[in-house]
Amino acid sequence: MTGRVTGKKALVTGAAQGLGAAIALKLAQEGARVLVTDINAEGAAAMAEAINAECGAGTAFSLRHDVTQEAEWIAAVAEAGERMGGLSVLVNNAGIGLGGTVESTSLELWERTMAINSTGPFLGCKYALPLLRDNQPGSIINISSIAAFTADPFLAAYNASKAAVWMLSKSVALYCARAKWNIRCNSVHPAFVETAILEGFRVDKSAPIAATHDKLSRTIPMGRIGQPEEVALGVVYLASDESSFMTGSELKLDGGLSAM
Repeated sequence: MTGRVTGKKALVTGAAQGLGAAIALKLAQEGARVLVTDINAEGAAAMAEAINAECGAGTAFSLRHDVTQEAEWIAAVAEAGERMGGLSVLVNNAGIGLGGTVESTSLELWERTMAINSTGPFLGCKYALPLLRDNQPGSIINISSIAAFTADPFLAAYNASKAAVWMLSKSVALYCARAKWNIRCNSVHPAFVETAILEGFRVDKSAPIAATHDKLSRTIPMGRIGQPEEVALGVVYLASDESSFMTGSELKLDGGLSAM
């Protein structure tokens, strides 16, 4: 712990497990107070409890939160203001990764993917901005994916949703800069990371998960998939004042994949 985000007040979506949980924990370890939100209310509560056990009572709070629902975003932002006295960091992390070509993807799957992966961050930015303005400097961090740049015939909806998050981040960054607010907005683009979302990318569900990891690792120049903490450390940088001159940019954490 070095206190890189001491005094920051963060809301992290999809934080009951996986990448979101790692981000929430790392922000807390570096001095932030954190509102852990997830549609899995029990998981969010357990994560907040674990953070408080390690970092001290009152460090983390939890809330059931469906990021596709406008009313629940309004409630989540209000909860951040009430529990933490404001909001200075928003991490739009909640997302799903389900495979399918343009022909095999049902309209239902397309709309669900876009609602969670793209509409969720849009609503988060929209409704968090008033509170972020009251707690400047502020930072919005949208978790996109290397899939925003690298297309796959079997990831039609996922590719589109993550590319939308990438461009949304730039639009929000320019909007805030033009308004002369000290609120930055950047996107993070991981390659394959060892979380449950990899299950959605598995073509052969009968194969051992280790075989899937090995196959994915061979596509990465560094020869392995990423770890949640490696992405969380990138988020800490963007949440901290260390990145005070960085906005409208993308942080690629992909083991060299996008360099190919």
